[in-house]
Amino acid sequence: MKKRIRFTIRKGKALGLAIIVYALTFLLPAQAQDGNAGINEATMRVRSYFTTGTSLMYAIGAILGLVGAVKVYQKWNSGDPDTGKVAAAWFGSCVFLVIVATVLRSFFGI
Repeated sequence: MKKRIRFTIRKGKALGLAIIVYALTFLLPAQAQDGNAGINEATMRVRSYFTTGTSLMYAIGAILGLVGAVKVYQKWNSGDPDTGKVAAAWFGSCVFLVIVATVLRSFFGI
């Protein structure tokens, strides 16, 4: 007998919750916003951060260049035979960062 009462009470609670959800859904007016306004706002925010991001990439490239120059200088003074490979790797990473920042800036027209 107790199991039957619990089952009925659970059903009643679930039914009551469903009625409340449906009532709120139909009684409250649905307010849809314009999707274009959100997209334009996101575009403006990304564009405002883009200049700062490219400047940050240039700064990181400069720091990598300085660190790479010190590393290559240390290898050159110690007489390591792979100094050319290390120099090419560090120089290539700096050039890559600068080129990527410049290409992205021109690609997006900023």
